Amino acid sequence: MPHRLRAALAAAALVAAAACTQTAAPPPAPAASASVSGVTPSGFALPPGSGCAGEVSRYRAVMDNDLATGHVAKAVHARITAEIDQAASACGAGRDAEAVRMIAATKARFGYR
Repeated sequence: MPHRLRAALAAAALVAAAACTQTAAPPPAPAASASVSGVTPSGFALPPGSGCAGEVSRYRAVMDNDLATGHVAKAVHARITAEIDQAASACGAGRDAEAVRMIAATKARFGYR
């Protein structure tokens, strides 16, 4: 009996030692998404311009960048873009102050400055 006990203990020790020396394969690298990087490209620059046209184009650029980087959902982007389009229409019709107010209201509603 002591011989069997020693053999069982030795076998258990070997199994335990083997488990300690096994190395697992490294986890696979996460798949890189071409469409969503989470980081604004280094060459990103806000469009120039003044008045309501500048406000509209800059806010549109920010929103498009936020969509591209995954910081805003497509549905939210669509809602904001619709409001930007309304402000662009007001701007194009010569209602500059109204367009600027519309952009400011949309920014505030969606947490932008």
